[in-house]
Amino acid sequence: MIRAGIIGATGYVGAELARLLCQHPEVELASVASIEEVGKPLREVFPHLRPADVRVQEELDDVDLVLAALPHGVSAKALLSYIQRGLPVIDLSADFRLHRLDEYARWYKVEHPAPDLLGKAVYGLPELHRQEIAGSRLIAVAGCYPTSAILALAPAVKAGLIEPDIIVDSKSGVSGAGRTLGLNSHYAEANEGVRAYSLDGHRHLPEIVQELSLLCEAPAPAVTFLPHVVPMTRGILSTCYARLREGALPAGERAREELRTLYRDSYRDEPFTAVVEAPPSTKHTLGNNFCLIHPALDERAGRLIVVSCLDNLVKGAAGQAIQCMNIMLGFPETAGLQQIALYP
Repeated sequence: MIRAGIIGATGYVGAELARLLCQHPEVELASVASIEEVGKPLREVFPHLRPADVRVQEELDDVDLVLAALPHGVSAKALLSYIQRGLPVIDLSADFRLHRLDEYARWYKVEHPAPDLLGKAVYGLPELHRQEIAGSRLIAVAGCYPTSAILALAPAVKAGLIEPDIIVDSKSGVSGAGRTLGLNSHYAEANEGVRAYSLDGHRHLPEIVQELSLLCEAPAPAVTFLPHVVPMTRGILSTCYARLREGALPAGERAREELRTLYRDSYRDEPFTAVVEAPPSTKHTLGNNFCLIHPALDERAGRLIVVSCLDNLVKGAAGQAIQCMNIMLGFPETAGLQQIALYP
């Protein structure tokens, strides 16, 4: 058994990593670390994690692999010693996602502690980077919003179907804000309301542009990304809009057939990304590692519309990390990730 350790185990993503690792057939949750709840059994901090027979410590014990669920700016510093020791590292923060140092400084407003590692990290989105993940020792797991947007748009961008002007409208549950208390995630503030935020640019925007730019020739896509918080615990639903290139698709029903065929062919062999016949609901991905995608056309406006949804704590974070871990270690990609969505 591979001995895995989690840094930042007392947040929502850390707890979700622990839940998934407790069900993994090839990996043992051997150690957890956090600056909070030190000395407590993890099953006491999170009573739903009864199988997790570990105590929270300040530092990880002897492990074969490290998963980090820490904030940006903190994660890279905490991981440096493990990276230098040659351990495989899977980081769920934004510290290694962006290829360019100036972009990281611009969006995250902190100095990167290990800029030389940006070129060595692989962006952890298996649908686009499976081969690179398999050969890497440092994975930067894709963000939750970017996963929903990139997977929704990648087939159309790669095929040259759309103009570079793209709008991504996303809704997320309150768990995306993390477990730290804050006014905007207070029940009375979040319940029975919908709130837009980061209208001047969200930190996940450069990830979306970076990854879509790799799929097309210049110019880079001009993406407007607008996130919203809705009163639910888990889930992201993104609706993406882009104008069709003239002549990219035929007219009428044949255009819809070609579009569906393009998307089905793009994700035919993917274990966790599926093209569905009707617009998906976040209920359809609650608790599992799927991203569900529904492409459509607005013929009157000449516009592509793609709806995607996922669980922000699973395919948007911990599940995707385990998927990357499986690829990195040569395990079946679906190991420990075959949960069916919870319903209702």
